[in-house]
Amino acid sequence: MESADAAAAAASSTSPVPADMPAANGDMGGPRRGLGLGLVPERLQKREQERLLEVERRKQERQNQTVEEEKSEFFAAAFAREREAVEALLGCAGQEAPGPGVDPARLDEAASRLQTLQKLLNDGVLYLAPYDVRLGQEALARLQGALAERRQELQPKKRFAFKSRRKEAAAQDPRPAAEAPQLQPPPSSLPPVQVHVPPGSGFSNRESQTLQMRAEELYQRDILLTGLTDCTIRLYGNPNTLRLTQARGCTVLCGPVSASVFLDDCVGCVLAVACQQLRTHSTRDTRIFLQVTSRAIVEDCSGVQFAPYTWSYPGIDQDFEGSGLDRNKNNWKDVDDFNWLARGVASPNWSILPEEEWITQWD
Repeated sequence: MESADAAAAAASSTSPVPADMPAANGDMGGPRRGLGLGLVPERLQKREQERLLEVERRKQERQNQTVEEEKSEFFAAAFAREREAVEALLGCAGQEAPGPGVDPARLDEAASRLQTLQKLLNDGVLYLAPYDVRLGQEALARLQGALAERRQELQPKKRFAFKSRRKEAAAQDPRPAAEAPQLQPPPSSLPPVQVHVPPGSGFSNRESQTLQMRAEELYQRDILLTGLTDCTIRLYGNPNTLRLTQARGCTVLCGPVSASVFLDDCVGCVLAVACQQLRTHSTRDTRIFLQVTSRAIVEDCSGVQFAPYTWSYPGIDQDFEGSGLDRNKNNWKDVDDFNWLARGVASPNWSILPEEEWITQWD
C-alpha cells in the first residue's frame, strides 16, 4: 500500500498544470502577460502622437517665420521703390526741387504714390517689427510734409511794396534830408511768425469763430488748420491730409481723410476724424474720437484720450468710399507712445475715454 501511495504522489507531482490555473511564484504567463503587453503599446502610442504634434508645431512655426520674412522683404523692396519715386517727384534726396513752372500733375502723382505707401505700411503692421513700422511712419510724415510745402510754393504770392512807399514818402517830405525821419533798425527779438493759409486750403489765425468747408473744397486737398483759438471747425468731405497746429480749445470735426492726420501743439481740443494714420505731437488734454486703419502714434504728449469715431453727416458714406478707407476696420485704441518703451505697463500719457463721456450727438 505504501508503494502505491508513493507512486500516486509522484504521478500527481509530475502532472501538467491546468491552462486556466494561475502560475505560482509570480509567473507572469497566461492572461497577466497579455495585460502588461497591452499597456506598454498604449503608452508608446501616446508618446508617439505627442512627438508628431510637436514636430508639426515646430514645422508650422518655421513656415510662419519664413512667410513673415518673405513678407518683410517684399515690404522693404516695395516701400523703398515707392519712396524713391515720391522723392524724385518732390525733388527730395538731393534732386532739383520743382519750381512754379512744374506741372501740378507731378504733385498729384506724388500724392497718389503716398497713398500706395500708406497702404503698404498699414498692411505691414501685422508682421513688421515695431521699429520698422516707426521708420515707415516717419518716412511717410516727412514726404507728406514735403508735398504740402511744394503745393504751398505753387500758390501765388502776394506782392509787397513797403520800400517803394517809403521812397515816395521820403521824396514828398519837404524837410531837409538831415531832418527826414530815420528808419529804426529791427528789434533783436521778433514776434512769432504767423502762417497764412491760402483760400481753399484751410484756416489760420482765427478766434471764437465757427468755420466750415464743403466736399467740393476738400476733395483730395491737403488741409491746414493753424493758429486757432476757441473755434469750431466742420469739414464735410474727403481731404487727402489734415494738419492741426497751434490750436487752443478748438473742436474739429472732419470727414474721412485718405492719408494722414497730424496734430502738433494742441491744448484742450476735441477732434473727430477718420484716417489711415494719426500722429499726435506735443499735445495735451485733448480728446480724439478716432477711426484709423493703422496704429495711432503719440509723442511728447500728455492727457490725450481716445474714443471711437462717432461724427456723421449727410453724404459721409460716399466720402468713405472715395477715401479708400475700410469702414469696418478701426484700431482706435491701438496707440503707440514713442516716449514710453516699458513693456506690459500702460503709458501714462494717453488713455481710453470712459464710455459715458463718448459724444454721440455733435450738432
